[in-house]
Amino acid sequence: MKSKNYRKAQESFQKEDVYSLEEALDFLEKFPKAKFDESVEVHLHLNIDPGKSDQQVRTVVSLPHGTGNTKKIAAFTETQQDEAKKAGADIVGDEKLVEKIIKDKKIDFDVALATPEMMPKLSKAARILGPRGLMPNPKTGTVGPKVAEMIEELKKGKADFKSDKGGNIHQVVGKRSFSKEQLKENIEELLNTVNKNKPAKVKGKLIKTITVTATMTPGIRVKSL
Repeated sequence: MKSKNYRKAQESFQKEDVYSLEEALDFLEKFPKAKFDESVEVHLHLNIDPGKSDQQVRTVVSLPHGTGNTKKIAAFTETQQDEAKKAGADIVGDEKLVEKIIKDKKIDFDVALATPEMMPKLSKAARILGPRGLMPNPKTGTVGPKVAEMIEELKKGKADFKSDKGGNIHQVVGKRSFSKEQLKENIEELLNTVNKNKPAKVKGKLIKTITVTATMTPGIRVKSL
């Protein structure tokens, strides 16, 4: 059952209409707020065949103002453990940490980073990390020779995303406590990044629909930029 605030928000705009990004953020700002700082999300429906591997979209975006969410970072490295700790990694370890994950089958972090020498050892835990989207991958900027730089980029707002089985992308772009300008810049950066990664075989526009919403609000359709 939809809440009173949700119904009130839904009545303040025409849900069938498509608005400019500025208009959508104006509506979002006026919607009743929850008692917690809601996440703001962008949902994209893409003009791809999700069943074809060469039409999947997977990349990283560096949001100018971050997502507002704090991620617990695990760094897998043999030679840069001190650097990882100083950069702010929450969990740091080498092969022993990999063995512990395999044994306990317990994940206590939101994102995993690794230096190249750890990847053969980390592959032993792929069956545990992979289904959760936590296996480090060079394509998402989570494997590299300089662990401190990867951690710092994540803390600044770097996020990886990929299209799902329905050809959609769902990405948090901030909090309702963000200013309209901060949300606008984050959303524009996301859309630009998605368009830059248009698969070669996709004809016409890549993004079919754009919807902006917050945790407790209706979704607002946005015109393509």
